[in-house]
Amino acid sequence: MKSVRILNVSINNLSTKELLAQLKTGVVFTPNVDHLVKLQKDSEFVQVYQTADYRVCDSKILYYVSRFLGCPVKEKISGSDLFPAFYEYHRDNEEMKIFLLGGKEGVAKRAQANINAKLGREMVIDAHSPSFGFEENEAECDEIIDIINRSGATVLGVGVGAPKQEKWIAKHKHRMPNVKIFLAIGATIDFEAGNIKRAPKWMSEVGMEWLYRLVSEPARLWKRYLVEDTRFFWLVLKQKMNLYQVPYEPIGASLQHE
Repeated sequence: MKSVRILNVSINNLSTKELLAQLKTGVVFTPNVDHLVKLQKDSEFVQVYQTADYRVCDSKILYYVSRFLGCPVKEKISGSDLFPAFYEYHRDNEEMKIFLLGGKEGVAKRAQANINAKLGREMVIDAHSPSFGFEENEAECDEIIDIINRSGATVLGVGVGAPKQEKWIAKHKHRMPNVKIFLAIGATIDFEAGNIKRAPKWMSEVGMEWLYRLVSEPARLWKRYLVEDTRFFWLVLKQKMNLYQVPYEPIGASLQHE
């Protein structure tokens, strides 16, 4: 599978159509600027990222950066675009039974109802909104895994934010043998529930979705976008000048452009 290196991550160079055709089993992560910044200093997150079968470009900014670096990705495949494309692609596939995990109380259930109404069938067979800090509660994780296994789900969409969702999938996926596809989908459950509005399409297409989200949730997101993520552009410039040093182990089969 062809890939493109941005900092220490090899991103699969696939279109949405190609990804959906290939995705029969596996774990899908969607790297964006925030992920790339966290992957410079969180060694556990780096190890978890290694477990993904697919890493696809979530961000229009990464899309532009790949061109700046001379290794263009085909297109942006954000989790919030991939997930609806996934369930529409499998609209008539009875083997695809989705479980949604994420959102505040009641949000995942609303997303479930909205998606099923859109599809005209019960493709999302169950949904659960965990408590805050659930990932540290062994008993609650056991209960969630039991609910997922009893549901008969073959697809699990986890939207509890990065790096929590990726770490939870990597830690517990072996305990859910019926689940064939794991999707880390961030705020997608909120979008599907109508709990949070997505940026207008034109803003997403020009790489300004981050600004829309910042204005919508300034208290939660200002530090991420205005402080932490600004380091990313300096690191990209260092990569362009062949001065970037890879922290930890490189993520992906190769750090070479393929």
